Amino acid sequence: MINVGINGYGVIGRRVADAILAQDDMKLIGIAKTGPDYKSKLAIGKGIPIFASEDRKNFDGAGVKISGTLEDMLGQCDIVVDCTPEDVGAANKPLYEKFKCKAIWEGGEEHELTGKSFNAYANYDSAKGARFMRVVSCNTTGLIRTLYPLQKEIGIEKVDAFLIRRAADPAETKKGPINAIEPEKELPSHHGPDVKTVMPGLNIETAAAKVPTTLMHLHYVNVKLSKKVDKDKILSTWKKYNRIILFSFKDGIKSTAQVMDYARDIGRSRGDLFEIAVWNSIRLEGDTLSYFQAVHQESDVVPENVDAIRAMFDIESQEKSIAKTDKSLGIFSR
Repeated sequence: MINVGINGYGVIGRRVADAILAQDDMKLIGIAKTGPDYKSKLAIGKGIPIFASEDRKNFDGAGVKISGTLEDMLGQCDIVVDCTPEDVGAANKPLYEKFKCKAIWEGGEEHELTGKSFNAYANYDSAKGARFMRVVSCNTTGLIRTLYPLQKEIGIEKVDAFLIRRAADPAETKKGPINAIEPEKELPSHHGPDVKTVMPGLNIETAAAKVPTTLMHLHYVNVKLSKKVDKDKILSTWKKYNRIILFSFKDGIKSTAQVMDYARDIGRSRGDLFEIAVWNSIRLEGDTLSYFQAVHQESDVVPENVDAIRAMFDIESQEKSIAKTDKSLGIFSR
């Protein structure tokens, strides 16, 4: 039984906490928060212990019972999953080292923080025994999920991808949605180099723009394959991987709105879609493949965090860990 703590209880932290509660080989010690809010009360309702990462008086004044400080939580943990805001988590590394905890950070932190970045399909074994690990971002996870199977079974010469990014998560009111289309100022965008932290041999360039939506990201991916194959080969390759889900325009799933409606209708908690949604109306001209995929930025990295924990403690093989995680999160329920 691996004792897990979550530092940060926002968009990702809440989902990772629920995922840990669903595992039979992990125990959630608790969550650490900076202050009390409705999320704290919801966590208490689930029986999740809360620890104060800053002044505990904030919680006392609000009548929210806590189980101690962040340091108290770390003293009980084998590993901590840092889900604090982007560029905040890196400052916690010395504290985790002090308490001799293994640690996972999310994709908002730089690869250099750990020197190791993770995706369950692409490099599970590289995480075995690691002290620190970074799960790559939602967009990077999405690209790797569909590109890795193609690279493994067919081969890839070159990838060009354009990412249409959501402006803000649904609950965020400070960031957007924006009434604009905002191109990423850097070309190529950082997503390609981030993919290479997991798939170092891949020749990939990416560009991105932000648009006024909160639901999902949308990717247009153009892949020059190493050899010519037919459409059936592409689709059958993706179908071998449960964290890819194929949708058809013919079924009325014509946008990210319908993808999210599908996730809600199959009973997913919070309407999460852990899988990467790919429209099966792909284009294949010679050795060049083009397709659209959608990424639910709030949830697609959650199964990767669970698998990273197992890999770091080397308690399950890649195949068994992915199968356990998928079953626990209902990824087979389609």
